[in-house]
Amino acid sequence: MKRTILLIEDNEQNRYLTTFLLENRGYEVVSAEDGPQGLEIAAKRKFDLILLDIQLPLMDGYQVARALRGRAETGAVPIVAITSYAMAGDREKALAAGCDGYIEKPINPETFVSEVERFLG
Repeated sequence: MKRTILLIEDNEQNRYLTTFLLENRGYEVVSAEDGPQGLEIAAKRKFDLILLDIQLPLMDGYQVARALRGRAETGAVPIVAITSYAMAGDREKALAAGCDGYIEKPINPETFVSEVERFLG
């Protein structure tokens, strides 16, 4: 059975690249373009991992991570922030909001999937 990843990312090019890389390694990727849509999808399906952009429209990624952590169906699902926020304290802020990991953008296509796989167990 394929492992399933929810990608919450508003940038179409980033969604395309991330999905392409993960699907080429055998993962199923379901995408959401904003926080509310991501929360709605996460409530309807079981995911093995959630990849979460921080800079999103409508709700930022910190709000989305806290909401995911507060739900029974997603509370234990690993969440990895994928963000261009790379200033001092940004990683800590993502982890404090409930993310299990942090990958900086722009992603490196050669190492991205192996970075993600560290959180799949």
